[in-house]
Amino acid sequence: MSFTGDLAHLPIVDVIQLIHSTKKSGTLSIKSHKGESQLVFSDGYFASANHLNNSVRIGQILVEKDFINQDCLDQALIEQRQSGAARKPLIATLIEQGAISPDNAYSGLEYLIEMTIVEVLTWTSGTFSLDVDNVVTCDEYRYFPETLKQEILMNAQAILMDALRIYDEKMRDGTLGEIFFSSAEATGTDTLASGNANQSVTAGLLGLDALDSLTKKIPDVFIGLKDHDNAEEHRTIIAAELGNLPPDAQKKLCSLLTEISTTPTPAEASSAAGRLTLAVIVLSRDPFMKHTIRTVCRQKGYIVFTTDDASNLDLIIEQSFSRDLLPLLILDDPAFIGNGYTHASVLSLLQQKREKYPRISILQLSTSLNDQALPVQVLEEGAESIFPRPCLQDRTDSFVEAMAVFLHSFSSVIEKSFAQPNRQAARKLKESIFTLGTLREPPEVALELLLYSSSLFERTITFVAVASDLIAEKGIGINASKSSGATGPLMFKIPLGQKSVFQDTVETRRMFFGLCSDEILKTHLYSMIAPPHSPKILLLPLIMSGNVLALIYADFGQTPPTPVQTEYLEIVSRYAGLVLDNSLYRKKFDKLTKRP
Repeated sequence: MSFTGDLAHLPIVDVIQLIHSTKKSGTLSIKSHKGESQLVFSDGYFASANHLNNSVRIGQILVEKDFINQDCLDQALIEQRQSGAARKPLIATLIEQGAISPDNAYSGLEYLIEMTIVEVLTWTSGTFSLDVDNVVTCDEYRYFPETLKQEILMNAQAILMDALRIYDEKMRDGTLGEIFFSSAEATGTDTLASGNANQSVTAGLLGLDALDSLTKKIPDVFIGLKDHDNAEEHRTIIAAELGNLPPDAQKKLCSLLTEISTTPTPAEASSAAGRLTLAVIVLSRDPFMKHTIRTVCRQKGYIVFTTDDASNLDLIIEQSFSRDLLPLLILDDPAFIGNGYTHASVLSLLQQKREKYPRISILQLSTSLNDQALPVQVLEEGAESIFPRPCLQDRTDSFVEAMAVFLHSFSSVIEKSFAQPNRQAARKLKESIFTLGTLREPPEVALELLLYSSSLFERTITFVAVASDLIAEKGIGINASKSSGATGPLMFKIPLGQKSVFQDTVETRRMFFGLCSDEILKTHLYSMIAPPHSPKILLLPLIMSGNVLALIYADFGQTPPTPVQTEYLEIVSRYAGLVLDNSLYRKKFDKLTKRP
């Protein structure tokens, strides 16, 4: 199983819990601008870890926790140095010398894993990748002495909870930057072994398991990430997965992907009002296909998750929705998802995801569009589109040309069919209607109306109608960036009772959308917030029992106005009013039927 994604949209805590609950084995690599760390799992348990900080050494930890003293550590390091090729891991040496108990050794290793996780929890951006086919455990701490006959496997959930506790404590105390020892403190602790990369904890901090299935390898010392070489990345994946292609064909394919990945992302990709960020979720076991889709989507600024295990999909989809992303599930052809997948099983999976997540978009890839049964069934089960994908086995001589057509067409389909503001506005309408149906109280209904309006405009404010005034409550894009969500209370007032666009909207109970140079805007609203670039504004009433309960104000801020489907706004506003009326009648009915 492979599983890749972005830390900004799927936190490392959720990834670890998923691996633990599904009892996965593999190496989880986490990369950020700081460097790279790895966590190794066996059946959902921690088997080892390593960290980018090469000043962190197991000897330091044992001394710091008073499990051994400095003299014991120095003696063990000297013995390691004198042992030459017969050198044993430091932990094994200390235990054989009787300098430390196995329980304390275990505790020291557990602490290092916790500290590694705490460090990763501070990373707000970066990527992760779980690879079950490449389980790398550092030799340096792989074994206890043979006489112990003991595997070291650590409960991932328990260690994660401890790491979160430590993280919270350090955040509270303001000591989060002091997770590890300083380089000055590191000097002299394990430095007797510094002349040999195998005699100090540099990259491989942990890993005392005796699992025969794990590859014996000492990772290189981790350093900050080098400048990313797109061409080299493409060249590597092509050589690994398409080795049967002639060299000139591989070179053409690499040039094609490099051109895509180095093309600047269009500025309008993320700036258009009403546009949500697309979260592309790919279910496939084909590394090259996942790589090409990832290349196209990242160039457009979309978030990409890839996995070959359908059990991961729910977590990714739910996390995407919770972060206001627009999930697009791409299912590969059954032949490329994995053993046991057939047309019938993929249709069943598609139906299941459509029923569970009615707001998700689904695109099906297929190598057999000539088979009319699959396309028809896929579309009947709820996929928005079915798309042809190249297959190397079918057309080796023209595979590069086929891939070029696929990449161009796929890019266009994603942009025009799944990422356009109009389509997203319709999807946002469905989401808002669905959410409103679960609400009952006026404040939460007004907030949902504010959130929906903010998907179409740059700045929005909720005004509560009170006596002869409109009181500004929450706003989006007013005193903080739009991405910060609703903030407030704003608490300034717009007076009613005199001729104005606000008064007209309250009296007529009808939405206003258009150019407006009303004097009250200048004297009471734009004296509190900066006037917008365009005088085109929205006033959307929230009506309960025939009265205006609140008013949503919206404008385009400092950006030029964009087309807005006003009928969607009216639908949401009217439905919100019906929700409130229904809630009020329900309360009255319950009160009348309640027994004394």
